Amino acid sequence: MSEAINYAAHERLRDGGEIEIRALRREDEADMLAAVGNTSAQSLQRRFFVMKRHFSDKERAFFMDIDFKNHVAIVALAEEAGRKAVVGGGRYIVFEPGRAEMAFVVIDSWQGRGVGSILMRHLVKLARDGGLQELTAEVLPENAAMIEVFGKFGFKPGSRRDPQVIHLSLKLA
Repeated sequence: MSEAINYAAHERLRDGGEIEIRALRREDEADMLAAVGNTSAQSLQRRFFVMKRHFSDKERAFFMDIDFKNHVAIVALAEEAGRKAVVGGGRYIVFEPGRAEMAFVVIDSWQGRGVGSILMRHLVKLARDGGLQELTAEVLPENAAMIEVFGKFGFKPGSRRDPQVIHLSLKLA
């Protein structure tokens, strides 16, 4: 396990609000599922490429069993109704040595405030610290906001094996 398991930072949003970015923990499962429940069908479809509202036990185990070496996950937490709530999350999964695919989602009521960019910045830092040389992502062409966030961080479009998906990559070395 890497030091990513203890990762934590505090950030200020564009509108002055504050969020905490930290490593995903096993006890976050209920809050993660609540965040999915607070995310629109369109946002979930843009993240998972299919209409997704519920997860099987196997899918939940996959999303929650993080080794912080080949599968790194972070969450964005914010104060809501007097308690910390998951308002976004991101992860990368190593698919071959030195290369990982990343993805993230922000619940709709928190979109447009900079949460996605903050998650991106922290995931890129963790990937660099973890010795990765490249991050990749797949984005639906209609997801202009996400394409903009990836572009802001230097991700470049690659070959399109599937006309329904834009493949992006960022060299970290």
